[in-house]
This record gives sequence, structure tokens and C-alpha cells, in this order.
Amino acid sequence: MSSKLPLSPFDVESFLKTLRPKAKVVDCLKKNIIFIQGETADSVFYTQKGTVKLTVTSDQGKEAVIAILNSGSFFGEECVGDQGLRMITASAIVDCRLLQIAKSAMVSALHQHHSFSDFFIAYLLSRNIHYEADLADKLFNSVEKRLARILLSLCRYGNNGPPKRLVPKISHETLAQMVGTTRPHVTAFMNKFRKLGFIEYSDGLEVHSSLINVVLHD
Repeated sequence: MSSKLPLSPFDVESFLKTLRPKAKVVDCLKKNIIFIQGETADSVFYTQKGTVKLTVTSDQGKEAVIAILNSGSFFGEECVGDQGLRMITASAIVDCRLLQIAKSAMVSALHQHHSFSDFFIAYLLSRNIHYEADLADKLFNSVEKRLARILLSLCRYGNNGPPKRLVPKISHETLAQMVGTTRPHVTAFMNKFRKLGFIEYSDGLEVHSSLINVVLHD
């Protein structure tokens, strides 16, 4: 599990409301594309509700999952750093409610409101630590450990705030892309976790805290 920097109690939701009309609410249905790799990068998104998948596609057409973002996450912030084109594709895993913030409004807010810029920098650092931990996980740990860690992360174990036992509905194919393995391997380990009582299927996929034993086991 990755460590995370503690974020300040800054009320980001209330602050973002002050950016309107240059920030608008966008409802995105399950499986819809939010933006595509190669498009003009002209806004930042904030997830108010739902789960978003970030992917990148190689020149050969191979797709890899970069991250799964829950509510309270920013994405598309590359435009703030003068990146003219989207480097990734963002899509909705479930029905989402997003706040789309124009680049000009985001840049102005970061320059003029130090409490927001402090929060945003802490958020980006925390997420970068998480990405580095994901990379190390893929380099050094087994498929079983990587899958367990991803499931725990999706339930926000080790994150700020209380964990959620119910995982957003994600296909085994997507989990395989995140882990860096094949769908049959993911299915086999998911069946193993279920038999051991680490996960169960009811209204959705429920993850028990006991799954952390897989991550901690040498």
C-alpha cells in the first residue's frame, strides 16, 4: 500500500463553486469518453461523483490503464503546465458528475488563492507518490500482490478518510490492464481471494480488510 501525504482540510468543493461561470458541471454516463488522447488540452476536470479511468494508447494501438480515480480527484491538469494536447484518454467507469474548469480559470485560481494552490500542490504530490508506488509494485511484486493492492486502493484503504468495502464495477479485463497481466490470471486470483474469504460478491464486489494479508505476506 502506498503512503500518502496528508491533505489540508481545505474545502475544495466550496472553493470550486466560486469559479463559475468558467467552471461548469458535466454529467457523463457510464463508459462514455470524457476526452481522448491527442485532443486539445484546454480544461481541468474534478470528479464530484463517480469513477474515472485514465488510459494511454501506444502508436501500435496497445492500451494501458494509468489510473482509476474516485470522487474528489482532479485530472487533465496537464494543460496548466502548457501541455497543448491530451496525453491520456479519460472515460467514465460509472455514471459521473464532473466539474470542468477552463484553463484560464484554473491558472488564475492557482495564482490568486494561496490556500487553493497549496491544496492542489499537495494533491499532485500525493498522487505522484501513489504512481511511483504503482510502478515499484509492477517491477518487484507478484501478480497476486499487485491485484490485492489495487483492490484495496480502489476501496481507499490507506487513503484519507474511511475505506469503502464496495469496489466500483470494474471488469477483469480492466483489472488485468492495471496489474499488467492477462484476464484469465486475474479471474484465477479473484476466485482464490473469494474462496479465502478476502472478497465476496453480493450487490457488487466487496473487499474485506483481511485482503491486506496478501500484500504483507512475503
